[in-house]
Amino acid sequence: MANHASALKRYRQSVKRRLHNRYFKTSMKTSIKKFLAALEGGDKTVAGETLKNARVFLDKLAGKGLVHRNLAARRISRLTRKYNAL
Repeated sequence: MANHASALKRYRQSVKRRLHNRYFKTSMKTSIKKFLAALEGGDKTVAGETLKNARVFLDKLAGKGLVHRNLAARRISRLTRKYNAL
């Protein structure tokens, strides 16, 4: 554990930031799972809405730097291909 005041503050900030980032990353995974579940159901309208939500979420996280922009683009591309195959 750190002893200097600045190091202690940095530790507190990193813990807070890690929890914040974890919340958004799990939300991203949940939105993808919702889309895949809608895709399994075969309902194109529901799948389209959930795909839109997942795309917006991935773009937002890539813009904030929580995930790499190429990772976001790759996942969006794969999800879109699955939707178009329906």
